[in-house]
Amino acid sequence: MKLNPLLLFALLITNSLCFEAFAFQSMFIYETPTGDKMVTDRRIHLEGYKLIHFSGSARETGEVLRSSSYKISDLERFIRNASQDYGVDQHLIKAVIRAESNFDTRAISHKGARGLMQLMPGTAIKYQIHTTELFDPEKNIEAGTKHLRFLLSLFNNKTELALAAYNAGEHRVKQYGGIPPYRETQTYVARVMKFWKDYQ
Repeated sequence: MKLNPLLLFALLITNSLCFEAFAFQSMFIYETPTGDKMVTDRRIHLEGYKLIHFSGSARETGEVLRSSSYKISDLERFIRNASQDYGVDQHLIKAVIRAESNFDTRAISHKGARGLMQLMPGTAIKYQIHTTELFDPEKNIEAGTKHLRFLLSLFNNKTELALAAYNAGEHRVKQYGGIPPYRETQTYVARVMKFWKDYQ
C-alpha cells in the first residue's frame, strides 16, 4: 500500500489519534528515480529507489518528510563522500544521523548540538567547521564523520565504544572502561546499532 505524502500530512496535522492508528505499521520512505518521496508500508526492491527512512511512528515519518529542503539524494552523496574520505561505513554514518537528528538539517538540542549529526560548537571548531556552518548538511556530515573516525581509531575500531563516546564523551568511556552506565547512552548505542544493521 502506498500512502500519498500530502494525505499523510493532513492526517498527522488534523488528528493526533492518527499516530496511534499508524503505530502498528512499519512505514518506509523512499526517494524515487525522479527525486520524489514515496511512503509505503513495505520494503520495495526496485532499481533507482533509495530507502530514506523506516519507522513504526507516523509522527516520526511525518517529521522526516517535512524536515529538509535538501533532496535525500544530496544527503546520500554527502554521506558517501564522507565515508570514502574518512573510512567510516556509510550505513553507520546514516544510522548516527537518524539517531541524532532524524535527518532534520535544522535540529538543535537543548544542550546546543546542531544539525544532522548534532555537533557541539566546540567539536565543530576542532574539525575546522565554523559554528555558523553547522546547518550546512555537507559540512556537518563531514565534521561528524571526522569525529566518528577519531573515536573509532581511539577505541580500536570497537563501534559500540565509539558510539558511546559520541554520545557521552570519550573521557566517560575511558573512565568506566566501556559503555558508561547511563541509560541515555546505553539506549543510544543500542538504537544506532539497530539502525546500522537495518541499513546494511
